[in-house]
Order: sequence, then C-alpha cells, then structure tokens
Amino acid sequence: MPRLPRLYAILDPAYFASTEGLFAAAGQLASAGVTLIQYRNKSGNARQMLEQARELRERLDSHVSQKKRDMGNPVRQAGVRLIMNDRADLALIAEFDGVHVGQDDLLPESVRKIIGPDRWLGVSTHNPEQLAEADQTSADYLAIGPVFATTSKEKPDPAVGLEGVRRARRLTRKPLVAIGGITRTNAFSVIDAGADCVAVISDLLLEPGKSAEEFLRILR
Repeated sequence: MPRLPRLYAILDPAYFASTEGLFAAAGQLASAGVTLIQYRNKSGNARQMLEQARELRERLDSHVSQKKRDMGNPVRQAGVRLIMNDRADLALIAEFDGVHVGQDDLLPESVRKIIGPDRWLGVSTHNPEQLAEADQTSADYLAIGPVFATTSKEKPDPAVGLEGVRRARRLTRKPLVAIGGITRTNAFSVIDAGADCVAVISDLLLEPGKSAEEFLRILR
C-alpha cells in the first residue's frame, strides 16, 4: 500500500483565470513541499485536458529538478506525484502517476487493466456501503467525503462529518483520504478522526504556496 502525504492538492482549471495561473499555482505548491497533486477538469474536452496535463507534467518535472540542482542534488525524476481525475487514457499519454475515479466513472478494475499495477488508483466514496465495496477492489487508496459542506461540486453528496471519517477508518486498512470543505481550521480534526490525508481545493487557491506551507505545518 502506498504511503500518502498528509496534504493532497487538487487543481481544477475552472478556478483559475488562465491556464498560466494553473501552472503557476502548481509550481508554488511544489515549492512549498506538496508532493501529491490531482489534475481535475470537468469541463474541458479531451484535447485541452491532454495539453494541460502534459504541460503540467513537464513544468513540474522541470521545476523540481531545477530546485534540487540549485541545492547541489541532481535528480532523475520529479518529486511530485500527479494524479489524473477520471481519465485513465489521458493519464497514460501524459505520463501521470495515477488515476482517481468517482462512483459514476469507470469501475476500478477496468481502470486497473488500463493503467497497470504500478500507477496509483484512488476511488471516491460517499457512504459506508460504497467504501466497503471499493475496499474489495485493487484501489491503492480510498477517499471519503464530503466531510464538510463544500462548494467545489454543483450537486455534492450529503456531508459525512467527522463521524463519517471515523466509520470509514474502521472499514478499511487502505490509506484514507478525506475530502470536502477541508480548511486550515478543521484539517487537523479530520486527521485526528482517522484520515491519513486531506484533499484540498478551495483553501489552496489564495496564495497557494503560503497556504500549502500552513497546511503542512498544521498536519505534521
């Protein structure tokens, strides 16, 4: 099973005025020490998504390599793991490190056949039944949420609260990601409830690097 970092950043082009803003945010997150980033695009077509994903991969590889060269430590690969939301095919082409799917996407085992055994596979769940079912798949990690009320989805599932996180923790030994309405104010309580990692969108948008540094300090 993979060892997840405490912070899982999610970047969605819909929250940025330009693609350049998206790439700049990714660089700031990497500089702050974020090592797991998901690219989530619910509105772009496949060509746009692939172009952005490839550029994101290239920029992060260059960014991390340059940072380590500046420290006198040449590297062969980037230190940021990139996860593609939904699209297993684009993850392969863009050379991402994994795929995350929801309840309405391809079944986990179908995705596993596409991406192979080495890339990470994550699955979103919203209640104990879904989580127990996902636990029986080859998913490397499971996500539970929304933990709190969220504005990042048009029609979110009901919030599960901290008790939902505790219940999910009892149902699986796989790494558990909590998502939905998580901020610097409540993040530690979510980890304390049993999550291994918190996924964050909105509370990383303003000054991504500084916000990420604060999250990482809180979540140590």
